[in-house]
Amino acid sequence: MTGAPLPADIVTLDDYERHAAALIDPASWAHIQQGNTAANRAALARWGLVPRMLRPLDSGSTGTMLFGQAHAAPILLAPVAYQRLAHAQGEIATAQAAAALDTALVASTLSSVGLKAIIQALHDAARELQRPAPPPAWFQLYVQPDPADTLALVRRAEAAGYGALVVTVDAAIKRAEFTLPPGVEAANLAGQAPPRHHTHAHSGQLVFGSALAAQAPTWDTLAWLRRETTLPLVVKGLLHPDDALRARDAGADGVIVSNHAGRVLDGVAPALMLLPAMHAALGADYPLLFDGGVRSGADVLKAMALGARAVLVGAPQYHALAVGGMAGVAHMLHILRTGFELAMAQCGCTSVDQITRDLVIAL
Repeated sequence: MTGAPLPADIVTLDDYERHAAALIDPASWAHIQQGNTAANRAALARWGLVPRMLRPLDSGSTGTMLFGQAHAAPILLAPVAYQRLAHAQGEIATAQAAAALDTALVASTLSSVGLKAIIQALHDAARELQRPAPPPAWFQLYVQPDPADTLALVRRAEAAGYGALVVTVDAAIKRAEFTLPPGVEAANLAGQAPPRHHTHAHSGQLVFGSALAAQAPTWDTLAWLRRETTLPLVVKGLLHPDDALRARDAGADGVIVSNHAGRVLDGVAPALMLLPAMHAALGADYPLLFDGGVRSGADVLKAMALGARAVLVGAPQYHALAVGGMAGVAHMLHILRTGFELAMAQCGCTSVDQITRDLVIAL
């Protein structure tokens, strides 16, 4: 649908989801919607904003800094796999939209377009738009069964110019994925041997003792990655404060509080419920990011008031891609950015540093 007008009735991210349901094939839609996003969204709905009035709003900025990199707003595009399930251009269209809205993106190991092509599309679009610089681009890493393959991905990301490495640690052991349709593949993993999933003979267990469990990353893996790269190292998928502290002590530069949209573990707690405890453990100066059900600018402000330095948005990328390609993703980001700025203004904030805990109340 690239080039076609966007539906006139789309004013929220929920509207994109509603339209996308009729545009993506049922098997792919079931995969995209897998998990328990409703619990994450319900957790956000259990907090209300507390406006502040009569403050001067004649100037202000949504800008923030993360790992020495300037961000126009504390909103990032989360790593989302196989975006060509939603649109033929996939991650290329998303990168172009990110450049148009000056929004950082995190490219997935399981992208359906290669990591070099994604960042090239981001830079090309920024240059065509005469931006002084492209927005930041980070690379999300799934640790591979063979350490040599993992290190090769890291080196490719470094060479391509990615500005941070996001290591996902909560998806090593999970349910089998669906079969990808023809023409969609994990472009970054082409040529790798498929992972082994069989269990050890006579172990009596289906998961413990399996090749899958044996290949799962550990704290030693994180320490190894810290030694192997000078990029900022961000750990995604932690929910327990003790794990966050251990990651920090192992050299992680930041943590993303995320439950993988409930796709990995049935019954996992909503990410927002753990955010305040993670913030209390790590302290205000440590970069803590949040990923879990954000669908509005008000949601962004709520997460920041509870301790996040920035938020990531995942599934809405699929929805907006399906509806409008690059234009859809750009419009989706515009909705979020505008809503966040309005929420800041209503709460009397002219900078993200002014977003404080007293601006939210449990309902």
